[in-house]
Amino acid sequence: MRGDNQPFTLGFILLGVSGQQQREYFFFILFLFIYPNTLIGNLLIILAICVPVCSDTHLHNPMYFFLANPSFVDIFFSSVTIPKMLANHVLGSKAISFRGCLTQMYSMLALGNTDSYILAAVACDHAVAISRPLYYTTIMSPRTCFLLVVGNANPLPPHILLTAGLSFCGNKEVANFYCDIVSLLKLSCSDIHFNVKMTYLGVGVFSVPLLYIIISFIHVFSTVLQVPCTKGVLKAFSTCGSHLTVVALYYGTVMGMYFCPLSSYSLKDAVITVMYIAVTPMLNPFIYSLRNQDMKAALGKLFSKKLITNMRSIGESISHQLGCI
Repeated sequence: MRGDNQPFTLGFILLGVSGQQQREYFFFILFLFIYPNTLIGNLLIILAICVPVCSDTHLHNPMYFFLANPSFVDIFFSSVTIPKMLANHVLGSKAISFRGCLTQMYSMLALGNTDSYILAAVACDHAVAISRPLYYTTIMSPRTCFLLVVGNANPLPPHILLTAGLSFCGNKEVANFYCDIVSLLKLSCSDIHFNVKMTYLGVGVFSVPLLYIIISFIHVFSTVLQVPCTKGVLKAFSTCGSHLTVVALYYGTVMGMYFCPLSSYSLKDAVITVMYIAVTPMLNPFIYSLRNQDMKAALGKLFSKKLITNMRSIGESISHQLGCI
């Protein structure tokens, strides 16, 4: 690495979602709305599943264990980029250090990889529940569920190390609101042909869980269509519908971001990026909960428990004040 060309001290300039100041105000307001809703929505899913007074035996199964994990991932996934973007807008600064840039890049890739494997684990859970219902509890044991979630280790990807070794000679303006590997490759004055190949290889490996999801749901639908009971078929499709919606949103935006030429970045690409980074993590809890009666009941218990606690606190406060008069 040539020390005089490396931006370890100067860092990069994040131009924002669109690179135009007028539009950046719109995206700032949009993110200011999306980020708190993402945190609240995903935290409610976690509390509804994990808090004993809210959850019941219906939620103590692998499916809801897998639903709680993407909520954790989505909270951290959004928190890697959006707070930095909001802070930069408020402070009037667009700078990010080179180390901070690489850390942001690695966090995005690691969390995205984890999310993809959890989606594959949910597909596996649906496939076993529908095709092998009598053996479901045996196959999807707590140990198996744990291994499915934590078994996908996230070592430092080789293209992150390759990016750290690149030289950046002149322009350090990143055409995005976060450090994306594609944006950094455009700025490098080094030979990036091998980096580009490794990036596409990484996207290919990242898509392996999608192949498993497709195979799982082909198996699910082939099993369901053999069931003579129409009610059972509709229930199975309803159970899988939410997951298929999340998978379509997630992988649709990923492919829209990375399966495009390095030389192009338009407003359409910016919208796809916002969908992937911000909108999808916000929508996921709503997609999973609105079509799930058990989840609705657990959320109802969560709110009623909170309301009862607040009413009790208010009552005790009033009684104490009356006793002091």
